[in-house]
Order: sequence, then C-alpha cells, then structure tokens
Amino acid sequence: MPQAYPACMKIGILGAGHIGKALARLLAEAGHEVGISNSKDPATLRDLAHELGHGVKAFDREDAARFGELVIETIPFGKYGTLPAVPMEGKIVIDTANYYPERDGQIDLGNLSESAFIAHHLPKSRVVKAFNTIASAHLEAQGDTTKPLDDRRAIFIAGDDQEAKDVVTGLIEQIGFAAVDTGSLEDSKVQQPGTAIYGPDLTATQARAELTKLKG
Repeated sequence: MPQAYPACMKIGILGAGHIGKALARLLAEAGHEVGISNSKDPATLRDLAHELGHGVKAFDREDAARFGELVIETIPFGKYGTLPAVPMEGKIVIDTANYYPERDGQIDLGNLSESAFIAHHLPKSRVVKAFNTIASAHLEAQGDTTKPLDDRRAIFIAGDDQEAKDVVTGLIEQIGFAAVDTGSLEDSKVQQPGTAIYGPDLTATQARAELTKLKG
C-alpha cells in the first residue's frame, strides 16, 4: 500500500540546479508549499519561481531552511559548509548530494558515507539520503502515480530515523516513484557514485533484486 504522507507540507529547497528545480515543480504540483533558494540574492530566482508556478517562493538559503518543515539540500557536495545548520535543527533534511572529487576537491570523509558525513555537519537534523541516483530529466519525466508501486521507477533512500524515512517515502510515492530503502546512512555507500545501483533505470522490483545482490 502507498505510504501515508502529510497532505501539505512547507518544503524548503537549498539549491536551484536541475534536481532542485525538478523537485520544486513536482512537490508544488503535488500540493506542497515550496520555497527555493540559491547562493545568490532571491531576486535572481523570481523568474524561475514564476516559471515553476504553483506558488513557489524565492528565498535566500537561511530563509528557505527556516521556511521548510522539511528541507531538501541539493547543493554541490563541496559546499556542505554553507548549509545553515541552526534553522534545520529538528527537521527532516533530504540530502541529494554526491561527492565528485574532481568537482568538489579532496575532502576527507573519515571513511563515512557521503550522507553520514553531511549528518555530522547537521547533528541535530534528521538526515535522509534520497534522489541522488536519478538524473533530473528522469525525475521530471518518469514519475507515474497510476502505476503499482512495484512497477514504478525506484528512488533509493537511506537514513537512521525510520519516521523520517517514512515521510520521505510518502513524498516519493506522491510524485509517482517508489522508495527502495538501502538501510542506514552508512549503508547508503551502496548508492554512491560508481556503484551498481547509481544511475540505472530500475523498477522497485528490479531495484530490490539488485540491492539483494549487492548486500550478498
């Protein structure tokens, strides 16, 4: 059965790149109040907010973090230090970022997964890894709420807070995809760049089978 989810949430999105824009549109169309931000003045996003429609608001990063009951961070991994930790305390934070050393520079993750590393920077937030294995064009086009969950495109998620994962699962299902849980934030290493499930177009049934192979 589909996961229960709040009918309307305030969602702040930190980052207005391809994934941020796609999620802003999809979640706003699903009935949520969405605020989007970038690293510049909110005025630079007014045209985008108007284009996205559905009442999407333009904020600076701090205000977007304050606005959201749930926050999606989709900035380049190497910019993690700019994430406003205090306004996100106690909130679910969806981490979509991937670490690419050639883009982000050399960062010592201390043998942590990428999302566990982010969670150390946001120690009072409820971090859930999601939306990092799907291209923005597929996110825009492949959601289908008419399909049974097992037949929908899989979105891999991971986290240490089951209630937070349940909320994120609901949002994923609401925009036409199916969540496939890889486990804890440390387990999310299986969905990082270079792994077998990073990128392929898999249904939920196929994704669970691939995950079983990976975990032996």
